[in-house]
Amino acid sequence: MHEKAYRSVIKTISWRTLGTLDTVLISYIITGSFAMAASIGSIELVTKMILYYFHERAWNKINIGRIPPTQHNYQI
Repeated sequence: MHEKAYRSVIKTISWRTLGTLDTVLISYIITGSFAMAASIGSIELVTKMILYYFHERAWNKINIGRIPPTQHNYQI
C-alpha cells in the first residue's frame, strides 16, 4: 500500500506535538525554568519534524515487513 505525502505530514505534526510536550516537561523538571524549557522545546520541534518527515518518506520506499497485495485485496 502506498501512502501519500500529506499523510506523512499529518503523522509528523501529531507525533511532534506529543514529543515536544514531553521534551518541554522534561526540560522544565531539569532546569526549573519554563522559559528555558519552552526554548528547548521549540528548537526540538522544528528539527525533529524535519527529520521525522524524511525518515517516514524513506521508510515508505522500503518493503521490509510489508505484505504484497493479493488478488483478493480490494479498496472501496
